[in-house]
Amino acid sequence: MIYGLRSFAWLFCLTVWHALKVTVAALAGVRDRPGGFYDRELRTWARRLLEVTALPVEVRGLDRLPPGACVYAANHASFVDIWVMVARLPGSVRFVAKRELYRIPIFGWALRATRQIPMDRRDREAAARSYQSAADVVRGGRSVIVFVEGTRSRDGRLSEFKKGGFVLAIQAGVPLVPVYLRGTHAAMPRGGLWLRRRPVALVVGEPIPTAGLTYDDRDALLARARAWFLAQERAVDGARGAG
Repeated sequence: MIYGLRSFAWLFCLTVWHALKVTVAALAGVRDRPGGFYDRELRTWARRLLEVTALPVEVRGLDRLPPGACVYAANHASFVDIWVMVARLPGSVRFVAKRELYRIPIFGWALRATRQIPMDRRDREAAARSYQSAADVVRGGRSVIVFVEGTRSRDGRLSEFKKGGFVLAIQAGVPLVPVYLRGTHAAMPRGGLWLRRRPVALVVGEPIPTAGLTYDDRDALLARARAWFLAQERAVDGARGAG
């Protein structure tokens, strides 16, 4: 209980502090560029959260990452996923974030200031424009993170994958890099406010090339990535059973 209270206090205070910093910087006209002020603030926020909460994080497969920008396709089981990815993945990254998050005071301001990519999942035309914007971000040299299930899992298990992230990788012509986040649901499940000190892991899979692929290849790309995610999930289930 004490760990949860302390972690929540740190989460709230650090998020508000860094959100206000980037918001003021945006209002003051500080330019957004790869490796610049906004990237540093995002990474500092995430790394400080991992530091003050002492959350055990294992990272595997960073040596597999391709040079240059890519599309990260990640599962999503917890708010913790965001800090782990921002803190541990290299380079300049941006998220495709559901539009509802932009309505949250202070946090939504920070999303706009750091130029995350809003997504309205209920409007197909607006969603298509968001993915086009994301493709422009990738072509500009930044990697984009897409949560392939579209929202956080309620039970930590993989749910149905949406096609948008796979179309994005094909449109941008960059590798799709699958990223499996393990244990984050146990650390902070959807709907929960209290962080629990549970081991979490970020596992990077082999990049999947998209050169030469077209829109018609989106289902095959999704199926290839989903097979890898299911193998990761089965490995976790097997480890639990053996334990």
